[in-house]
Amino acid sequence: MALEYRLILAGETPVNQVAARAFPEADERPLGVAPQLSADHLERYGFGVSILAGRHGYFDVQTDEGTWEWEPDAYVLINFRLDKFADAQRTVTNMLTVVRRLLETGSEDATFSFNGDILLFARHNGTLTKHRRATWWETNPAGDQLIQG
Repeated sequence: MALEYRLILAGETPVNQVAARAFPEADERPLGVAPQLSADHLERYGFGVSILAGRHGYFDVQTDEGTWEWEPDAYVLINFRLDKFADAQRTVTNMLTVVRRLLETGSEDATFSFNGDILLFARHNGTLTKHRRATWWETNPAGDQLIQG
């Protein structure tokens, strides 16, 4: 069984550009035919990753305040699949390093969720708001330092 995290970037950024931003080293980039790319980084980073472009999105997640819905017209979904038996701190830190790269190299509105239903952060109009501070971010201190907000 795996743990899944989703980063969703609003907009029409091509998946190849998202892959290059996420993985600057060409030999690490997810491959495939747009609109879907994927890579197995289980040995190196502790996760597999897929990148998928979509339109007319609908996402609902649980926040600290209740259910929140988001309907981006166009989006790119970056799905991280973590082996639940891997070293969690190392794997989460590696994943959040990729997430940070994406946030720093683009200004898209974004959401980051756990298992598709628990919102960990949202960035809208340049402002990043973390959720689940006590239950997730405080248990992942390296990640809390990587993603400021």
